[in-house]
Amino acid sequence: MTEYSYETELAVRVRDIDFMGHVNNAVFATYLEEARKHYFSDVLDVSLSEIEAVLAHVEIDYRNRITIDDDVRVAVRVPEIGDSSLSMEYEIRAGDEVMATGETVQVSVDRETGETRPIDDRVRSEIAEYEGLDTSATQDL
Repeated sequence: MTEYSYETELAVRVRDIDFMGHVNNAVFATYLEEARKHYFSDVLDVSLSEIEAVLAHVEIDYRNRITIDDDVRVAVRVPEIGDSSLSMEYEIRAGDEVMATGETVQVSVDRETGETRPIDDRVRSEIAEYEGLDTSATQDL
């Protein structure tokens, strides 16, 4: 298992289950969003809306099905911080088994203009410290 800096527990809701009796594939993206929300709240003490970023990329590789009885945890890490973008990697787990892996890229935007902007210095430094990243040479992802 790969090292992840953060982990959160998520509840499987009845509405997550499809007619096949397992969590619908589209709900996995919601699990990534929930984990992202918890990460920003716990690591930075801010809500997802305060980050002022938009989701630019999401990728999910499915490995196994999740059922209503599974205890789900999502592991998260930030491998890179660019000038205006932030990449996050995820493992969705049930027990000790990896059920899916994922990656997202968030791009920092100006709320008024919608234009990209540099990531806030406080956000950058706190994530870099938490993740043990060197941010001396940044670039867009």
